[in-house]
Amino acid sequence: MKKVFIALFAISMMSISCKDNKGETVEEELSTTETVEEQTLPEPNNIKVTPISHATFVLDWNGQIIYVDPTGGAAAFEGMPAADVTLITDVHYDHLDEETLAAVKGASKIITPQAVADKMVGFKPSNIINNGETKTISGIEITAVPMYNLTEGRLEMHVKGRGNGYVLEKNGYRVYISGDTEDIPEMRALKNIDKAFLCMNLPYTMDIDQAANAVLEFQPKQVIPYHYRGTEGFQDVEKFKKMIDDTNSGIKVALMDWYPAKAE
Repeated sequence: MKKVFIALFAISMMSISCKDNKGETVEEELSTTETVEEQTLPEPNNIKVTPISHATFVLDWNGQIIYVDPTGGAAAFEGMPAADVTLITDVHYDHLDEETLAAVKGASKIITPQAVADKMVGFKPSNIINNGETKTISGIEITAVPMYNLTEGRLEMHVKGRGNGYVLEKNGYRVYISGDTEDIPEMRALKNIDKAFLCMNLPYTMDIDQAANAVLEFQPKQVIPYHYRGTEGFQDVEKFKKMIDDTNSGIKVALMDWYPAKAE
């Protein structure tokens, strides 16, 4: 009987041990599954930038599509997802192109300053925002900021209060779109900008020295030069990048192809 009792006790302990080991295996598998799920969660501020030309581009902000100053006709946007929001900065033809806007606006919410709304003939914008105003549209906080000229002889090109630069904020991430401007105090005073689109062309806006000086003051995490062709040719964006890299390597400069025809 003693031998039988010992054998039964050993079998019982083996059974308990197997159950414990099996439990540990399940826990390990669950832990592994949870880790994989965490790794595949989308980044809250994954922004894809598609340059169209000059001042025109498309932002894909985690599937939310923003058209900026759409120009170039419907063909320029072929293959692009439909816009949720369309931003227009100013009244000039390289920003306000009603023919293109009519072709690509779809059901998007169109955001403009009052001066642009007054110039539109075919339709009215969804929302008018002027300098200093903020509205939340489609989950994006949109603040209109000034854009204007400072240099004597250029003052009438972009009068203060007419056009808008924009600061877009979503999930705590801030994007600055300069519009046509020089290195104005309002730009230099910007804070916590993650991505900045900065114009630089003469004689309409500013040169690379002004642009670099402003960037080094408001210190965005990343700056993308755009709108850099003027009557005096193209601004040297490679030199601009080197100026920033040499002075503050913490500011990343991303150079993109805004003028495909230039390489032809």
